[in-house]
Amino acid sequence: MGFVRRYPLVAATLLCGLVVGCLLLGGQDTAAQWLASGYSLVIAARLAVDMIRELAHGHWGIDLLAVTAVVSTVAVGEYIASLIIVLMLSGGQALEDFAQGRARRELTALLRRAPQTAHRERADGQPEDISVEHVVPGDLLLLRPSEVVPVDGVLVSNFATFDESALTGESLPVEKVTGDPVMSGAVNGDAAVRLQATAAAADSQYSRIIALVREASASRAPVVRLADRYAVPFTLFAFLLGGAAWLASADPDRFAEVLVVATPCPLLIAAPVAFVGGMGRAARSGIIIKNGGTLETLSRIRTAAFDKTGTLTGGRPVLLEVRTGDSAAGRLPADELLRLAASAEQYSSHVLAASVIAAAHARGLALTAAREATEHATHGVAADFGGRTVVIGKRKFVAGLAAGTHKTPLAGGQMAVYIGVDGTYAGALVLSDAVRPDAARTLEHLRRLGIRETLMLTGDAQETAEHIARQVGLTRVRAECLPADKVEAVGSMPQRPVMMVGDGVNDAPVLAAADVGVAMGAKGSTAASESADVVIMLDDLSKVAQAVGIGQRSVKVALQSIWIGILLSIGLMVMAAFGYIPAVAGALAQELVDLATILNALRALTPGRTPVESQAGRPLDRDYSPTGL
Repeated sequence: MGFVRRYPLVAATLLCGLVVGCLLLGGQDTAAQWLASGYSLVIAARLAVDMIRELAHGHWGIDLLAVTAVVSTVAVGEYIASLIIVLMLSGGQALEDFAQGRARRELTALLRRAPQTAHRERADGQPEDISVEHVVPGDLLLLRPSEVVPVDGVLVSNFATFDESALTGESLPVEKVTGDPVMSGAVNGDAAVRLQATAAAADSQYSRIIALVREASASRAPVVRLADRYAVPFTLFAFLLGGAAWLASADPDRFAEVLVVATPCPLLIAAPVAFVGGMGRAARSGIIIKNGGTLETLSRIRTAAFDKTGTLTGGRPVLLEVRTGDSAAGRLPADELLRLAASAEQYSSHVLAASVIAAAHARGLALTAAREATEHATHGVAADFGGRTVVIGKRKFVAGLAAGTHKTPLAGGQMAVYIGVDGTYAGALVLSDAVRPDAARTLEHLRRLGIRETLMLTGDAQETAEHIARQVGLTRVRAECLPADKVEAVGSMPQRPVMMVGDGVNDAPVLAAADVGVAMGAKGSTAASESADVVIMLDDLSKVAQAVGIGQRSVKVALQSIWIGILLSIGLMVMAAFGYIPAVAGALAQELVDLATILNALRALTPGRTPVESQAGRPLDRDYSPTGL
């Protein structure tokens, strides 16, 4: 009954076919013809209404063939063929749902694995089962063997192993020791362990993945655009060939026989299956592509822009030196200057703030809570600690609030955070952020995938930005950018479409403005992930190139599947035009064409044939290959 409720038209067509068969066996040929013809014409009328609605939206050519094929077969008395055409059209939706279910398996697997309960330890040490939504940071949780980690946390037990393959694509178990972070969504190993929650369920990594996957699962690929591209010429060719066959043979049956094998199911089914398959493959690799339109745009990317800190670099700058100034404020001890700077940075969302705070904690410095603090996005922070005012951030920002601020000398790859205390320049913190080891290789892969221009858009100093650009092989650099400057730069790029890769809150506007925004979601901000079209759930820059490769492969498989269907249909049409394929045989042959196109479209779930070797000699994901079909 579930099938009947889900596909009532398929069920009605099968029932009609059964009744027609019974009538034919009983010698009631006229009744069978009237029933089959009448039912087929009703379905054709319904298709005609849908076709008129599509015409109002500027899409035409696909349903016209189906309607004409049904009407023409009824007109020439081929009522069995008309029933098969109706079954093919109505069953096409069921076939598409089956194929898309196979293609969506990687997406829906993530949704099904979402944990619903957690085992929280009570004060007496005994566990109690609670809803995962009731877990709060600080709760001690018991994780039994093979259970899914419900929330982000840190390991309390001495040692544990976790399967993170659903999150990262890494097939080998990951070993953790006391104090190591554990991502929600990972699967515990063979021993029960304890961990302390560091985030509520709604703020945990797996919940973010689930939200993104739901958005991706609800999206539809730009199938109409792909179908429309071929629908009009295909329709015209079918009508011209059918008309020519009719005129040459003086047999109207030839017209119907040509249109029977010209029904456009391959145009309707192949593309969505390939696109959903590509999105499923990306999800399995830790890449969430939010909609099919993004997948299609990824295949055409010509310019790639990158933020620097946290994207091209590791995002974990280390403190190299505390430089005190020459003024009275600058005569503060280095540890006191660092303590004040870290206290102010508690109120900053910039990636450098965490490094400054970590450096203060490493020296055992106690931070102070501010009475009032204001963050000036991308510039710095001003904080009032009651008896002392501290400003920290970029040189131009600090210079406007602290007299005597001057540029401190830096070596290549170094960056400075300037500090003012009580209106006077107090010194600077010199940090260094190492380039990601896979950054240069990722850019090379992007160039091999057809990306013609690469550039860096960063708010950091020109010298630092140019040093990083030389290391990774970028073609252009725009430094000292505000968020609005990044948006303007992306909008002015001549080589389009443009992909922007970033991770911070200040990257959210430019990620939304780019043709494709890619957020490094493993450590990046929620705002960046929400603004982006693609979210990399791992701390792995090479996934950017993999996403482009998956987009290219998915579009190529979709187009290849469409062309397989078109060419097979044209071959059948030519044979039908010469009278070699009767209408009923043609309708059955068209079902085989549909099956062939769907099976080919499902290849989008698999990588290409040509792997790209990593520097370590280990094959990377084959989706880097633009030609590996």
